Amino acid sequence: MRDTITRSSTLRADPLADDTIARILGPWDKHGDNAAQWQAIATVNDQLTQWQANGALPGWRASEHVPPAIAAALEDYIQAGLRLPDWAEPAKIARAEALFMDMSMLSCTLLFCASLPECYVIPDLAGVLHAAGQLEQHTDYRIRSTAAMLFPVMMHGGLTDASGGGVAQTLKVRLIHATIRHLILRGNPSDAARPEAPAQVPPLPMLAGQPRSMQGTLYAHGWNVERDGLPCNQEELAYTLLTFSYVFLRALRKLGLGLPAEDEHAYLHTWNVVGHVLGIERTMMADTMEQAEALFNRMQASGRVHPFLPDSRPALGAALMQTMEKELPLRILKPFPVLLTRHLCGPAASQDLGLTGRVSLLSRALFAISMGTIRLIDATARLFWPQFSLSRLVTRVVGYQFTVKLLMDQTRPLKLPDALLNQVGAVTSGWDQDRQAPRWVNALETRLTGRRKHLIPTGPQP
Repeated sequence: MRDTITRSSTLRADPLADDTIARILGPWDKHGDNAAQWQAIATVNDQLTQWQANGALPGWRASEHVPPAIAAALEDYIQAGLRLPDWAEPAKIARAEALFMDMSMLSCTLLFCASLPECYVIPDLAGVLHAAGQLEQHTDYRIRSTAAMLFPVMMHGGLTDASGGGVAQTLKVRLIHATIRHLILRGNPSDAARPEAPAQVPPLPMLAGQPRSMQGTLYAHGWNVERDGLPCNQEELAYTLLTFSYVFLRALRKLGLGLPAEDEHAYLHTWNVVGHVLGIERTMMADTMEQAEALFNRMQASGRVHPFLPDSRPALGAALMQTMEKELPLRILKPFPVLLTRHLCGPAASQDLGLTGRVSLLSRALFAISMGTIRLIDATARLFWPQFSLSRLVTRVVGYQFTVKLLMDQTRPLKLPDALLNQVGAVTSGWDQDRQAPRWVNALETRLTGRRKHLIPTGPQP
């Protein structure tokens, strides 16, 4: 960590992406005649679907039907943003990719029960998520859009190979963030952050011609810049980055599966490279777990000082838990997502997310006994088999259910592109065996997940 958290970090966003969107949209008509802007956003979204492989980015050109001004802005943005930073280390990135593959289904469990919940803790950030289409009512969309970035980044060669898609997908997300900021503020965030700018962007009624969509909702929402800073600002972006790196590694430690320090450094480094492509300033990143912990805690403390009303965090947390509960077969197991999230995120975050409600004594006892027994068995078995881990088995079984039913199901909102679906399907189908587990443990996992009956789909489904 090379900087301190200050008020200025909430008033800084992403000049490259913000200026790109400002070039594309131009000024908004305060009286509601903004048909050209809505059409421009639709055009941009259409062009984003072409950004699939890293190797196609250097020579990418917009489609012939795209207006020249929009085409030029997108092409300039791609050329300016596609390169990895000079400090990127390919060996560390390759190691992080290997770790992600080795942890496989466990990675999905920690995404649902650690990274995403912690992402909702910051009030301002939760407020943006709430404004972006009432996401507590569309949790599937949030989960799948996160996976659409996570998998391309962490699959082999995602950031470094021409055939990978991590850079392309991250640049999409970066431009989407800029669009969200521009819609909420109705202009370039750099203008809204100036001292002479109005302190608040007032809410607007839905006007004729304004789309009844996420974009229209964001435009009408309103925002208090003086109180809440810019939406999706540097501090919030850096905090979100830590939920996918530091929080993930912290969760492994809490499960008794902590990695060696050099592996933790490689994982943090890889996500810092992603952060660079995402437009996050280097000074807002952490290189070690100690730095990450200090930065993460300071960001949470800073965020909690400024409440965002109405507080949407409990609704977001409840929606995420309910989405997971639906996929668990037995009633006694349905509270386990809440209990595991409490364990991984701690009491303060659980309180923020409203996850402190009553859970049946039987479920709590079963969870506590399971966690204690697993730790005891792991500690004993590792005296004879150093790589043995019942924790891995349990979290892999849970992660398999969530991966199949929430990420790979093409009947849910936000259909993953066929190219990405094929890549993810090929990767996850290779997760049917835990290379660090004995043969009998893999056989037990196959039986518990019912893989012979529920193959992970790839490609277009009928």
